Order: sequence, then structure tokens, then C-alpha cells
Amino acid sequence: MTTANVEVLSSDAGAIEIAVTGEVDLSNCEVVQDDIFAAITNHLLTVRLNLAGVTYLDSAGLRILFALAERLRLLQTECQVMAPFGSASRRVIELSGLSNLVELRP
Repeated sequence: MTTANVEVLSSDAGAIEIAVTGEVDLSNCEVVQDDIFAAITNHLLTVRLNLAGVTYLDSAGLRILFALAERLRLLQTECQVMAPFGSASRRVIELSGLSNLVELRP
């Protein structure tokens, strides 16, 4: 079984940064999505999702990112995804077209 961790790194009145580490796949995607969504309130202006510590991201993990982008669009909240150049998560995001829906940051 793969493991992933979701942690709130910083939070203030208008923004939150959430870090995901480990491997995100079908076996843990529901827990990861629940943890991410539980950290998000309706009063945020910006959500930063830090994927620097993600070592594996499959289609189930990608589905989480699309669901997050849609939820934040409905809440009129900016979505920033931080994924290092050359990382597996960044390649998946770029290939999927998600970078057209969120602000992809190095």
C-alpha cells in the first residue's frame, strides 16, 4: 500500500498552503482528497497546493487536482499548484492540461 501525507503548512485570513508528500494513487486518493478539501474554507482567496514532495501521481491523483480546481473555481478562489521543474507531478499536470485551469508555479 502506498502512503501519502497532507499537511497544512501555513494559513492566514486569505490564503492557505497545503503540502502533499509521498505517493498518490488509487489506494489512497480518497483519503488525500478528503484531507485537502477539509483544510479549505469558503472564505479563502488563495489555495496553494505544494506537490514538491510527491514522488508518484497517477490518474486517481490527477482526478483530485481537477476536482480541486473545479471546487475552487466555484468558490471563486485562486488555485496555485507548486510542482518543481522536472518532477513527475509537474509532467503529469502539464500533459493533462490542468495547467490551463490552475496557476502552475515552479
